[in-house]
Amino acid sequence: MRFMAATRAFFRPGAQGNSGPYPLSRTKLQLFLDCPRCFHLDRRTGVVRPDSAFYSLNLAVDALLKREFDFWRLRGEPHPVMQLFGIDAVPLRHRDLALWRDTPTGVRSVHPQSGFEVFGIVDDLWQHEDGSIVVVDYKATSTSGPITLDDRDGYKRQMEVYQWLLRRQGLIVSDTAYFLFANANRERESFDRRLDFTLSILPYVGSDNWVEDALIAAKECLMTDNPPASSADCAWCAYRRKAGEETDKLHIV
Repeated sequence: MRFMAATRAFFRPGAQGNSGPYPLSRTKLQLFLDCPRCFHLDRRTGVVRPDSAFYSLNLAVDALLKREFDFWRLRGEPHPVMQLFGIDAVPLRHRDLALWRDTPTGVRSVHPQSGFEVFGIVDDLWQHEDGSIVVVDYKATSTSGPITLDDRDGYKRQMEVYQWLLRRQGLIVSDTAYFLFANANRERESFDRRLDFTLSILPYVGSDNWVEDALIAAKECLMTDNPPASSADCAWCAYRRKAGEETDKLHIV
Protein backbone atom coordinates (compact mmCIF):
# COMPACT_ATOMS: atom_id res chain seq x y z
CA MET A 1 0.00 0.00 0.00
CA ARG A 2 2.87 2.39 0.74
CA PHE A 3 4.22 1.69 -2.74
CA MET A 4 0.92 2.57 -4.39
CA ALA A 5 0.58 5.74 -2.32
CA ALA A 6 4.05 6.74 -3.47
CA THR A 7 3.05 6.00 -7.06
CA ARG A 8 -0.01 8.25 -6.81
CA ALA A 9 2.11 11.01 -5.28
CA PHE A 10 4.81 10.68 -7.93
CA PHE A 11 2.39 11.05 -10.81
CA ARG A 12 0.07 13.62 -9.24
CA PRO A 13 0.00 16.66 -11.55
CA GLY A 14 2.22 19.37 -10.11
CA ALA A 15 3.91 17.06 -7.60
CA GLN A 16 7.26 18.36 -6.40
CA GLY A 17 10.24 16.81 -4.71
CA ASN A 18 9.96 13.33 -6.19
CA SER A 19 13.13 11.45 -5.33
CA GLY A 20 14.70 9.80 -8.34
CA PRO A 21 13.18 8.14 -11.39
CA TYR A 22 10.18 5.81 -11.23
CA PRO A 23 11.06 2.16 -12.07
CA LEU A 24 9.07 0.74 -14.97
CA SER A 25 9.65 -2.79 -16.20
CA ARG A 26 9.37 -3.85 -19.79
CA THR A 27 6.36 -5.98 -18.87
CA LYS A 28 4.54 -2.98 -17.35
CA LEU A 29 5.18 -0.96 -20.51
CA GLN A 30 3.69 -3.86 -22.45
CA LEU A 31 0.69 -3.75 -20.10
CA PHE A 32 0.18 -0.09 -21.03
CA LEU A 33 0.28 -0.98 -24.71
CA ASP A 34 -2.19 -3.82 -24.17
CA CYS A 35 -4.66 -1.75 -22.13
CA PRO A 36 -4.09 1.73 -20.64
CA ARG A 37 -6.91 1.20 -18.15
CA CYS A 38 -5.38 -1.99 -16.73
CA PHE A 39 -2.01 -0.21 -16.58
CA HIS A 40 -3.48 2.74 -14.67
CA LEU A 41 -5.30 0.46 -12.21
CA ASP A 42 -2.13 -1.55 -11.70
CA ARG A 43 0.25 1.34 -11.10
CA ARG A 44 -2.06 3.88 -9.44
CA THR A 45 -4.32 1.72 -7.29
CA GLY A 46 -2.60 -1.65 -6.97
CA VAL A 47 -5.45 -3.50 -8.71
CA VAL A 48 -3.31 -5.91 -10.69
CA ARG A 49 -4.28 -8.61 -13.11
CA PRO A 50 -4.06 -12.12 -11.63
CA ASP A 51 -0.72 -13.78 -12.31
CA SER A 52 -0.55 -15.92 -15.40
CA ALA A 53 0.29 -19.60 -15.16
CA PHE A 54 3.81 -20.23 -13.89
CA TYR A 55 5.67 -22.72 -16.06
CA SER A 56 8.70 -23.97 -14.17
CA LEU A 57 9.60 -26.18 -17.14
CA ASN A 58 10.20 -23.03 -19.21
CA LEU A 59 12.55 -21.75 -16.52
CA ALA A 60 14.44 -25.03 -16.61
CA VAL A 61 14.88 -24.82 -20.38
CA ASP A 62 16.00 -21.19 -20.01
CA ALA A 63 18.61 -22.06 -17.37
CA LEU A 64 19.98 -25.00 -19.36
CA LEU A 65 20.24 -23.00 -22.57
CA LYS A 66 22.12 -20.24 -20.75
CA ARG A 67 24.52 -22.78 -19.28
CA GLU A 68 25.03 -24.37 -22.68
CA PHE A 69 25.69 -21.07 -24.46
CA ASP A 70 28.00 -19.97 -21.63
CA PHE A 71 30.19 -22.99 -22.41
CA TRP A 72 30.70 -21.71 -25.95
CA ARG A 73 30.99 -18.14 -24.69
CA LEU A 74 34.05 -19.05 -22.62
CA ARG A 75 35.58 -20.72 -25.66
CA GLY A 76 34.89 -17.72 -27.87
CA GLU A 77 33.22 -19.98 -30.42
CA PRO A 78 29.72 -20.14 -31.94
CA HIS A 79 27.23 -22.66 -30.60
CA PRO A 80 26.61 -25.45 -33.17
CA VAL A 81 23.00 -24.28 -33.65
CA MET A 82 24.30 -20.84 -34.66
CA GLN A 83 26.45 -22.50 -37.32
CA LEU A 84 23.52 -24.67 -38.41
CA PHE A 85 21.43 -21.57 -39.12
CA GLY A 86 24.30 -19.66 -40.72
CA ILE A 87 24.61 -17.00 -38.04
CA ASP A 88 28.06 -15.41 -38.18
CA ALA A 89 28.41 -14.52 -34.51
CA VAL A 90 29.61 -15.78 -31.14
CA PRO A 91 28.02 -15.50 -27.68
CA LEU A 92 28.99 -12.10 -26.28
CA ARG A 93 31.49 -11.77 -23.45
CA HIS A 94 30.79 -8.56 -21.54
CA ARG A 95 31.46 -7.55 -17.95
CA ASP A 96 27.82 -6.51 -17.40
CA LEU A 97 26.14 -9.50 -19.05
CA ALA A 98 25.49 -11.26 -15.72
CA LEU A 99 23.71 -8.14 -14.41
CA TRP A 100 21.66 -7.72 -17.56
CA ARG A 101 20.46 -11.33 -17.27
CA ASP A 102 19.72 -11.14 -13.53
CA THR A 103 16.18 -10.62 -12.21
CA PRO A 104 16.87 -8.03 -9.46
CA THR A 105 18.88 -5.77 -11.75
CA GLY A 106 18.53 -6.28 -15.49
CA VAL A 107 19.59 -3.73 -18.07
CA ARG A 108 18.36 -0.26 -17.06
CA SER A 109 18.14 3.23 -18.46
CA VAL A 110 16.63 6.45 -17.15
CA HIS A 111 14.36 8.27 -19.60
CA PRO A 112 14.37 11.90 -18.40
CA GLN A 113 11.40 13.01 -20.52
CA SER A 114 9.05 10.59 -18.73
CA GLY A 115 10.81 10.20 -15.40
CA PHE A 116 10.89 6.40 -15.82
CA GLU A 117 13.83 4.12 -15.17
CA VAL A 118 13.06 1.42 -17.72
CA PHE A 119 14.45 -2.06 -17.16
CA GLY A 120 14.29 -5.52 -18.68
CA ILE A 121 16.06 -8.86 -18.42
CA VAL A 122 17.73 -10.30 -21.50
CA ASP A 123 18.29 -14.00 -22.11
CA ASP A 124 21.40 -13.72 -24.24
CA LEU A 125 23.49 -11.47 -26.45
CA TRP A 126 25.57 -12.51 -29.42
CA GLN A 127 28.22 -10.49 -31.23
CA HIS A 128 29.02 -10.26 -34.92
CA GLU A 129 32.57 -10.00 -36.18
CA ASP A 130 32.04 -6.28 -36.83
CA GLY A 131 31.33 -5.77 -33.12
CA SER A 132 27.56 -5.24 -33.39
CA ILE A 133 25.40 -6.85 -30.72
CA VAL A 134 22.45 -9.16 -31.37
CA VAL A 135 19.61 -9.55 -28.84
CA VAL A 136 18.52 -13.16 -28.34
CA ASP A 137 15.47 -14.45 -26.51
CA TYR A 138 14.84 -18.08 -25.60
CA LYS A 139 11.33 -19.50 -26.01
CA ALA A 140 10.19 -22.98 -24.94
CA THR A 141 7.21 -24.48 -26.75
CA SER A 142 5.68 -27.74 -27.94
CA THR A 143 3.96 -27.74 -31.29
CA SER A 144 3.72 -30.03 -34.28
CA GLY A 145 3.09 -27.12 -36.63
CA PRO A 146 5.55 -24.56 -38.00
CA ILE A 147 6.91 -22.03 -35.53
CA THR A 148 6.33 -18.46 -36.68
CA LEU A 149 6.20 -14.96 -35.24
CA ASP A 150 2.71 -14.33 -36.62
CA ASP A 151 0.42 -12.76 -34.01
CA ARG A 152 3.40 -12.40 -31.67
CA ASP A 153 3.44 -8.62 -31.34
CA GLY A 154 4.31 -8.89 -27.65
CA TYR A 155 7.41 -10.93 -28.48
CA LYS A 156 8.47 -8.35 -31.07
CA ARG A 157 8.00 -5.36 -28.76
CA GLN A 158 9.93 -7.22 -26.08
CA MET A 159 12.94 -7.41 -28.41
CA GLU A 160 12.61 -3.77 -29.43
CA VAL A 161 12.63 -2.58 -25.81
CA TYR A 162 15.78 -4.63 -25.19
CA GLN A 163 17.39 -3.09 -28.28
CA TRP A 164 16.47 0.39 -27.04
CA LEU A 165 17.86 -0.28 -23.57
CA LEU A 166 21.13 -1.71 -24.85
CA ARG A 167 21.68 1.14 -27.28
CA ARG A 168 21.40 3.49 -24.31
CA GLN A 169 24.31 1.59 -22.76
CA GLY A 170 26.45 2.84 -25.66
CA LEU A 171 26.40 -0.46 -27.56
CA ILE A 172 26.05 -0.84 -31.31
CA VAL A 173 22.97 -3.05 -31.55
CA SER A 174 21.83 -4.79 -34.71
CA ASP A 175 18.24 -4.22 -35.87
CA THR A 176 18.05 -7.99 -36.38
CA ALA A 177 17.28 -9.98 -33.25
CA TYR A 178 16.89 -13.75 -32.87
CA PHE A 179 14.30 -15.92 -31.16
CA LEU A 180 15.72 -19.30 -30.21
CA PHE A 181 12.85 -21.78 -29.89
CA ALA A 182 13.22 -25.06 -28.01
CA ASN A 183 10.37 -27.20 -29.33
CA ALA A 184 9.51 -30.30 -27.31
CA ASN A 185 8.69 -33.34 -29.42
CA ARG A 186 5.28 -34.74 -28.50
CA GLU A 187 5.24 -37.41 -31.22
CA ARG A 188 7.33 -39.96 -29.29
CA GLU A 189 5.64 -43.24 -28.41
CA SER A 190 6.29 -42.85 -24.69
CA PHE A 191 7.56 -40.34 -22.17
CA ASP A 192 10.39 -42.47 -20.67
CA ARG A 193 11.13 -39.68 -18.17
CA ARG A 194 12.57 -37.31 -20.75
CA LEU A 195 11.67 -34.74 -23.38
CA ASP A 196 13.43 -34.29 -26.70
CA PHE A 197 13.78 -30.71 -27.95
CA THR A 198 14.55 -29.36 -31.39
CA LEU A 199 16.24 -25.97 -31.54
CA SER A 200 15.36 -23.45 -34.23
CA ILE A 201 16.23 -19.79 -34.71
CA LEU A 202 13.89 -17.16 -36.14
CA PRO A 203 15.26 -13.72 -37.07
CA TYR A 204 13.27 -10.57 -36.45
CA VAL A 205 14.13 -7.10 -37.75
CA GLY A 206 12.95 -4.66 -35.11
CA SER A 207 12.57 -0.92 -34.73
CA ASP A 208 12.62 0.84 -31.35
CA ASN A 209 11.29 4.14 -32.75
CA TRP A 210 8.03 3.76 -30.82
CA VAL A 211 9.54 3.28 -27.35
CA GLU A 212 10.06 6.90 -26.26
CA ASP A 213 6.62 8.02 -27.44
CA ALA A 214 5.09 5.08 -25.55
CA LEU A 215 6.93 6.06 -22.36
CA ILE A 216 5.68 9.63 -22.56
CA ALA A 217 2.14 8.40 -23.21
CA ALA A 218 2.43 6.01 -20.24
CA LYS A 219 3.43 8.91 -18.00
CA GLU A 220 0.48 10.98 -19.20
CA CYS A 221 -1.76 8.01 -18.42
CA LEU A 222 -0.49 7.86 -14.84
CA MET A 223 -0.77 11.62 -14.39
CA THR A 224 -4.56 11.41 -14.64
CA ASP A 225 -6.56 10.62 -11.52
CA ASN A 226 -9.27 8.73 -13.40
CA PRO A 227 -8.52 5.52 -15.33
CA PRO A 228 -8.64 5.92 -19.13
CA ALA A 229 -10.86 3.89 -21.41
CA SER A 230 -10.16 0.20 -21.88
CA SER A 231 -8.66 -1.26 -25.01
CA ALA A 232 -11.42 -2.57 -27.24
CA ASP A 233 -10.16 -6.16 -27.00
CA CYS A 234 -9.18 -6.23 -23.31
CA ALA A 235 -10.66 -9.44 -21.90
CA TRP A 236 -9.77 -8.40 -18.34
CA CYS A 237 -11.76 -5.18 -18.51
CA ALA A 238 -14.66 -6.99 -20.14
CA TYR A 239 -14.64 -9.49 -17.28
CA ARG A 240 -14.57 -6.76 -14.64
CA ARG A 241 -17.50 -4.96 -16.27
CA LYS A 242 -19.59 -8.10 -16.62
CA ALA A 243 -18.78 -9.29 -13.10
CA GLY A 244 -19.73 -5.86 -11.73
CA GLU A 245 -23.04 -5.85 -13.61
CA GLU A 246 -23.98 -9.31 -12.37
CA THR A 247 -22.93 -8.49 -8.82
CA ASP A 248 -25.09 -5.35 -8.87
CA LYS A 249 -28.09 -7.43 -9.93
CA LEU A 250 -27.68 -9.64 -6.89
CA HIS A 251 -28.10 -6.62 -4.63
CA ILE A 252 -31.25 -5.25 -6.25
CA VAL A 253 -34.11 -5.28 -3.71
